[in-house]
Amino acid sequence: MIDTAPESLSDLKETIKLHYPKLSKRLRQVAEFVLDAPSDVAFGTVAVLSKDAGVHPSTWVRFANAFGFSGFSEMQKLFQQKLMEEAPNYQDRIRMAREVFGDEGSDQSPAQLLSRFSHANAIALGHLGETTAPEDLDKAIQILSQAHAAHIVGVRRAFVVASYFAYALRHINQKAYLVDGVGGMFKEQGSSLDQNDVLIAVSFYPYAEETQSVAKAAAEKNVPLIVITDNQISPLASIASVCFVVKEAEIDSFRSLSSSLCLAQALSIGLAYELERKNA
Repeated sequence: MIDTAPESLSDLKETIKLHYPKLSKRLRQVAEFVLDAPSDVAFGTVAVLSKDAGVHPSTWVRFANAFGFSGFSEMQKLFQQKLMEEAPNYQDRIRMAREVFGDEGSDQSPAQLLSRFSHANAIALGHLGETTAPEDLDKAIQILSQAHAAHIVGVRRAFVVASYFAYALRHINQKAYLVDGVGGMFKEQGSSLDQNDVLIAVSFYPYAEETQSVAKAAAEKNVPLIVITDNQISPLASIASVCFVVKEAEIDSFRSLSSSLCLAQALSIGLAYELERKNA
């Protein structure tokens, strides 16, 4: 599929995102694993990675070949190089936390669970601050400052973040409308957007169809789209004006929303500062 292999991990990630829709089901599983757990790929064996990703070992070789590498080991060197250049990443620090606090969730007291959740969230929040690009924050705030009104959509778990975003924007005297789909009217509510507005879409796996439909309709009308999601291969990432990929803390399969809420708060207050600066 790719003749020349990417020379850096960031280039590989961008290439994966570009070609993800063309991949087979099994190669998509590997792509998702590669983007979600790069530190695992850096030092894992093909046998272990295959088990973790739920694919046959040969799939990893086929994946590497598809992106121009002679084999898995050549591709793995990109991950190892990146890991050695950086401080311990999010997954590594979560592993450290598990070693400290243990992973025996069923026998823990509420106080122990609170300690685990608070510690994991602290790590996730630190990761958010370290990995969120300043230029993306600046671009999002500029889009928000120029919009006549902000429309925010997010359902199920993402609804908490979407509703808070609408609340925060209203408290800085900005027009904000929550696309809540009351009466099943997602399409009707989304149709009120025009090019002078902005749509904020919050969507986590498995990426709700309601949110996707509103976002795609907005993109077709050239409405700026700010996305908060959990993976670079989210279906909304490719159509976003600005896309924030947020890794939330997860304890015993329960995912937090602290990092996404923190990002929403930072964008709202950042917008307030920007508007105050413009009006000064």
